[in-house]
Amino acid sequence: MGIGRRTAESRSNGDRVSGDDDGKRFSELVMPHLGDAYALAHWLTGNQADAEDVVQEACLRAFRALAGFAGGSSRAWTLTIVRHTAYSWLGKNRRSMLVAVDDLEAVERAQPLSGTDAASRPTPETELIAKADAARLETAIAMLPLQFRETLVLRDLQGLSYREIAEVTAVPVGTVMSRLARARARLIDLIRADEP
Repeated sequence: MGIGRRTAESRSNGDRVSGDDDGKRFSELVMPHLGDAYALAHWLTGNQADAEDVVQEACLRAFRALAGFAGGSSRAWTLTIVRHTAYSWLGKNRRSMLVAVDDLEAVERAQPLSGTDAASRPTPETELIAKADAARLETAIAMLPLQFRETLVLRDLQGLSYREIAEVTAVPVGTVMSRLARARARLIDLIRADEP
């Protein structure tokens, strides 16, 4: 009887160690990317509460899938889970949206955004204008079709490489580049259309 209890205790301790290892691994692989995860979920759902729900579900999925992480970029792995979770959530909670794709000529005609003059000193007026411009930009990004928006957010706001975006979105690198170009072109058109 003492041996059986010892075996049960060692299994119990082994399970506890395994659980502790999973918790530590989760802290190392997922926790550093929660800010990026929330930002992506927020851009995809367009709503703070929905984004929080998506990230919470994505964390559960990531914890369950820790054994399947084979190495590589933990950020891309985490954001892939967040993306899949967001699409599942959108599929259950929102009606389908039609995604239209512009022709390539429109992309080729688009001009890149120019940088701002970093030497100018901010004044209350320029800060107010910057806030208004940021709001216009945020509104314009939110108006982009979902596939374009996620690519733009992952690249320009999250700073992922083309290869990481391809991994997260499960599309070829060429498609990532095309979507990014189209997203930027549409963004420029939306901002120009909104100018006073």
